[in-house]
Amino acid sequence: MAKSSTTPPRAWQRMLSGRRLDLLDPSPLDIEIEDIAHGLARVARWNGQTHGKHAFSVAEHSILVEALVSHFEPEIDRKWRLASLLHDAPEYVIGDMISPFKAALGFDYKEFEHRLMSAIHIRFDLPGELPAKIEKLIKRADKVSAYLEATQLAGFATAEAAKIFGRPRGLNGFPSEKLQLQPMQAKDAEKRFVAKFTQLR
Repeated sequence: MAKSSTTPPRAWQRMLSGRRLDLLDPSPLDIEIEDIAHGLARVARWNGQTHGKHAFSVAEHSILVEALVSHFEPEIDRKWRLASLLHDAPEYVIGDMISPFKAALGFDYKEFEHRLMSAIHIRFDLPGELPAKIEKLIKRADKVSAYLEATQLAGFATAEAAKIFGRPRGLNGFPSEKLQLQPMQAKDAEKRFVAKFTQLR
């Protein structure tokens, strides 16, 4: 009879930067923006169930959310714009789970995601916990982005999307070209994400 191993299962992931990120106890020192950008540009929103030659990536979604936050609050501090760009950053290692699945997984998943987000925030000089007002603003922009994605790319009727995400408000003056979603190649989404991060830092 084979002896049972006492070695704990591997809980780290090797990144292309060479970092080893412990997913159960993430260290800010093992987080690099290049790894985040690379990962998010290759994670598809809506589990890839979207129209177009390319998937609409989490990197593209994040860039749109940051633009919406800046539109809703033009005088907002740059660090909160950075926080909005990074609002889905944990998905560079855990993927983009749709909301119904997150709900099914329950609190443990939320706690896991929260630990990783806190480490990301600390790495880039943001507070581990964002002010409630900022969280609310990012959530508003996140829902507007979800509505636009749902109706333009994911096959939702406008009434259905409005019921789930709410009908977008406050978009007067927002650049029309940013409202027309055009999924791009992963390498281009990665470059744009890094460029926006660099601008905000």
